[in-house]
Amino acid sequence: MKKVWILGFILPVLIGSCSSSKDDNKDEKGVATVLPESPGLVKVFTLAYSDFNCELTSNGTVAASQKADLSFQTPEIIAAIYVKNGDRVTAGQAIASLDTFKLKNRLNQSKDNLERAKLDLQDVLIGQGYSPGDSSRIPEEVMQIARVKSNYGQAVNQYEMAEYDFQQATLYAPFAGVVSNLFQKPYNMSSTGEPFCCIIGNSSMEVVFNLLESELSIVRTGDKIQVSPYALSDFSSEGRITEINPVVDRNGMVRVKASVSTPGNRLYEGMNVNIKIQQSIPNRLVIPKSALLLRNNKQVVFTYKDGRAQWNYVHTGLENSTGYVILEDSAEKLNEGDVVIYDGNLNLAHETPVTVID
Repeated sequence: MKKVWILGFILPVLIGSCSSSKDDNKDEKGVATVLPESPGLVKVFTLAYSDFNCELTSNGTVAASQKADLSFQTPEIIAAIYVKNGDRVTAGQAIASLDTFKLKNRLNQSKDNLERAKLDLQDVLIGQGYSPGDSSRIPEEVMQIARVKSNYGQAVNQYEMAEYDFQQATLYAPFAGVVSNLFQKPYNMSSTGEPFCCIIGNSSMEVVFNLLESELSIVRTGDKIQVSPYALSDFSSEGRITEINPVVDRNGMVRVKASVSTPGNRLYEGMNVNIKIQQSIPNRLVIPKSALLLRNNKQVVFTYKDGRAQWNYVHTGLENSTGYVILEDSAEKLNEGDVVIYDGNLNLAHETPVTVID
């Protein structure tokens, strides 16, 4: 019985020793997977104050700086159309004309009525004892009464309107441009309720886009922009901001207008474009985007010192397509002259051994 008791005591001890040995091996294996066997390879640069090119992007539409809807003043038969959509026209070039028979007849009738009214005016003045040829001696109130009695004023108005309608029977281009929205056909009645066509002066175009209220402090009139049409991946053009509407809409947006050059006349009215605004801001600490990491929802940048990576919390401000601006409240952690790791930093931890490569 005594021997059995001794074996029962020794057996748990042996089992415990074996299990402890297994746990130690497991812990050692876990540590080995965390700690790097050799220093990581990283790329670095020296942080210094430099100019930061702030970029703002927006979507906009193209609009012609000159645009005119042309309409006929009277509903008459369209006699001829001299252009078609897409044709380039010069200032004063004829676009279309109406049949002028009725218009000319109305002008002749109004001219006859005017001559008759002149005779009636002379009769009234003679009846008042004045000579019609010496109008300077006729009192103004007498002349006014004579015009009303003879219907002279109304006759003049009718003649001028008939003459105007006759002159407007032909549409002319008010400026050089391109014909658009021409859908009428000859020998059909013209419509006074809608434009006959539109002339677009595409020698100079504008783009209209919106910016956030918070971005107003960055942009000013005269700033340069880059315009890239979505439909033309191989084309872009430059322009400058000409107008900032001083009103913020209910969505917190501000309307901005810019003039843009049109090489090759490749921009069209209503075209959708991407807008990029670049503004150079001097004396900023700028890091590449690859240098910034997010750890536990905090911004982190690793610096290199004495062969090891150093963990630094930072706050960033403005950004563009390549980098971030380090805010001043991060100056205690990042300063000019620090060596920042921008490549090979994804798996680093504080005090991780690293080796710098070119």
